[in-house]
Amino acid sequence: MNRFKSVTKPLMWSMALLLAAFVAGCGGDGSSTSPTASGIGRGLDGVGKGAAPVVLGAAGNFVILAQSGISTVPNSAVTGDIGVSPIARGGITGFSETMDSTGTFSTSTQVIGKVFAADYTSPTPSNLGTAVLDMQAAYTDAAGRPADFTEVGAGNIGGMTLPPATYKWSTGVSIPTDVTLNGGPNDVWIFQISGGITQASATKVILTGGALAKNVFWQAVGVVALDTSAHMEGIVLSQTAITLATGATVNGRLLAQTAVTLQMNTVTQPAP
Repeated sequence: MNRFKSVTKPLMWSMALLLAAFVAGCGGDGSSTSPTASGIGRGLDGVGKGAAPVVLGAAGNFVILAQSGISTVPNSAVTGDIGVSPIARGGITGFSETMDSTGTFSTSTQVIGKVFAADYTSPTPSNLGTAVLDMQAAYTDAAGRPADFTEVGAGNIGGMTLPPATYKWSTGVSIPTDVTLNGGPNDVWIFQISGGITQASATKVILTGGALAKNVFWQAVGVVALDTSAHMEGIVLSQTAITLATGATVNGRLLAQTAVTLQMNTVTQPAP
C-alpha cells in the first residue's frame, strides 16, 4: 500500500484506465483476453521488478558516444571516455585535445578519460564501429519492450514519483518540475518516447530507495534538451541530438545517433 501512496494522481488515473481495460477483456474464468491489460494484476510492486536492463554492449564503454559530433563550450567536465564515429576527429570540437603517441586516442583537460574518433589508429575505428552498432541495438531494444503504462500525464511527468516500469508516450515528454524515480538497486525504468525530452531549467531527475542511474533508460526519437542547471539521471538513447544548456549536469551516459552539444556541463558515467 505504501507504494500506491507514492504514486501521483496522473499515474493512478493511467492505472485505473488500464485496469478498466483489463476487466473488460477478462473471460468468465478471470483470464485476460485483452492485449491492453499488460502489467495489470501484478500491482505496482510487481511492475518493473525483475525486468532486464537494456544491454549497451560496447557502447557502455563511453560516457558520451555520437555519430556526427561532440562539441563543447569550455569548460565542461566529463568523467569517462568519449567517442565519435563514423565522423572523424574534426567532429570533436572545443576540447583542445592532444593526440597520444600511439595514435589510438587523444586526451583533453576537460575529460577524465580518453577521446576517440573514427580516423584514429587501429583498432580504434573498429572498436568505435562496434560501439555504434551496439548503441543502435540498445536503442531498438529499449523501444521494443512491452509497456506497463502509456501516456502517463499526457507527457508531462513533472512532480511525479514513478515506480520501476516501462513507460510509453506517443508524444514528447516534458519535465517542468522535479521527477522522482523510487525503487531498489536492481529495479529498471525504461522510458519510450516518440518525440523528444524537454527538461526545464534547474529541475532534477531524482533517484530514491537505492535506485541506480545505470538502470534508467531514456529512449527518445526526438531531441533531448536539458535547460540551464537541469540535472538528469540515467542512460539517454537518442535517435537524434542531445543538447545541454549552460550548467546542466548528467549522471549517466549520452548516446546519440547524431550529435551531442555541451556548454560548460558536468557529465559523469554512472556507478557500475
